[in-house]
Order: sequence, then structure tokens, then C-alpha cells
Amino acid sequence: MKNILISGGSGLIGQKITQLLELKGYAVAWLSRSKQEQKSFLWDVEDQTIDPEAVEWADAIIHLAGAGVADQRWTEERKKVILDSRVDSTRLLYTAVENATDRPNTFISASAVGYYGFDTGTSLMEESHVPGSDFLAQVVVAWENEAKKMEDLHLRTVMLRIGIVLDAEGGALGEMMKPPVAAPLGKGDQWMSWIVIEDLARMFVFALEKTTLQGVFNAVGPNPATNQQLTQAAAKAKGKPYLGIGVPGFALKLFLGEMAAIVLGGNRVSSQKIQKAGFEFDCPELNGALKEIYKHYGVSGSN
Repeated sequence: MKNILISGGSGLIGQKITQLLELKGYAVAWLSRSKQEQKSFLWDVEDQTIDPEAVEWADAIIHLAGAGVADQRWTEERKKVILDSRVDSTRLLYTAVENATDRPNTFISASAVGYYGFDTGTSLMEESHVPGSDFLAQVVVAWENEAKKMEDLHLRTVMLRIGIVLDAEGGALGEMMKPPVAAPLGKGDQWMSWIVIEDLARMFVFALEKTTLQGVFNAVGPNPATNQQLTQAAAKAKGKPYLGIGVPGFALKLFLGEMAAIVLGGNRVSSQKIQKAGFEFDCPELNGALKEIYKHYGVSGSN
């Protein structure tokens, strides 16, 4: 297995996975709507078209594509885009694999801890728990149902339910540290199941290389934190002022609308299944992870 095809490869997570794979000697290509500096094959999810050579070339597919959940306010139109971008892209890949003469043997798909629902309180969520009933949970259910169909084509299929990804270059941590003063959101007691982006990239490669791995796994670190704990620790690691008074929930709802549920709710999610499978975290502790993030990017002590 040497040729790895990635959808969503130009995103933060996709770039990290690409770097790691290439360091290990894999050949990596992206699926893209336009030619990239990275080796790429053309596809168009809306038109349901894909270069048939893409899956013929690939030994394995890593599927990350999907519209950003928090990029825009949730109008009905935007919610449709969030759902369709995941379901339709997975369906397009299924059709391409089904029609391929030389099929890949492995399909690894991103998923999300949103599967469990906006707010699951203090309960520890494991992969066997039933899904939530809210919008994002139903998106993830539909997404995973499409991915599972790859098993019908005899591809080893792994789905990684990703939590809050910590990276200084973007994502949730970048947004949390944008204001001049860091403060928790709402009451701050909502759980955030986090993972550093390097560990997440390593987990995708682990899923690729451990050929006995199959099914659904939570892609979160072993030590979830509350929103207040994470915000305070991140502010300290970056040298940013911290205010213990939370941003009022009503203000967030006014500004974000329905999407406020993402930040006012939370999940405490277990990583035991992936650890029992043999995965080891490089950054299992929050304070150490944050110090490493800001040390690596040379911003410690700055605002």
C-alpha cells in the first residue's frame, strides 16, 4: 500500500496528514476541483464527477471533504450545504470505487463527535452510544451511513469521530485566542474533547497502517477539559490575559443563532477504544499540549 488519495487534502488536517505520509514514503494525491501543486485528480461533488483514474491509482482513500460547520451562520441553505457536502462526496467516492477495475483496499473517513448530540453533559460518550437527535448529529449519522457502504465493496472501512482540534494556525483554538482577552463561553462548564492536530494526523496514519482496524473510533485525546479549563490554560500558554467571566449565552445566541449550540453545549468523549487498539498519544495532557503548540509556533508570551 503506497498510493494514498485524500479528499479535503488542502485543509489543515489534510495538509498535516499529507506531510506525515510523505515523510513515511507514501505517494499522496488530492482530490480537488482545480489543479494543485500537490499531485491531484479532478472531481466536482456538485456535478458528481470524478477522474476515474483517481481510485484506480489509489491503494487507500482518506476522506476528509465537507463544508465547514462553523464557517457561516446556519441558514436552511447553509445547513443543506453542510449535509450535502458530506453525503454527496462520500456517495461519489462509493460510485467511483464501485466502477473501478482496480479498487483501493482501505477507506478511512472523517466523522465527528457531533454524532452524540450538542450537549451530553458529564456522561462519558463511547462509540456504542446512540446518536443525538439534533441537526449535527443527524448530519454525522447520514455521513457515516454513506461511508459504511464501502464495506459492501469489501474495503476495510474506518471512521474517526473527530473532536476539538487544537492547532495554533487555525480551528477552534485560533478562534478562542483571537480576542484581546480570553474568556470562557457561557457558563464554561461544557466539556470539550480535544486532540492536537499532530496526534490526529498520526491517528489517521495509524488507521491506515493497522490493517486489523475497522469500524468507528473516537478521535479525541484521553483527557477532556471544560471550556473554562481549556480557555484558561490556552491563555496562560500564550501569555494572554484571561477573564473568568463567561461570554453570556444569550449574546452568543444573538450573534450566532442556532450555531451557538456548538459552543454552549459539549461532549465528554472516551478515547479508550483507539488506545486499546494500540494508538499512543504524543500529547495526552492539556497543559503540556498547549505549551508545545505555542512553543512550536514561537508565540509563547505574546498576545
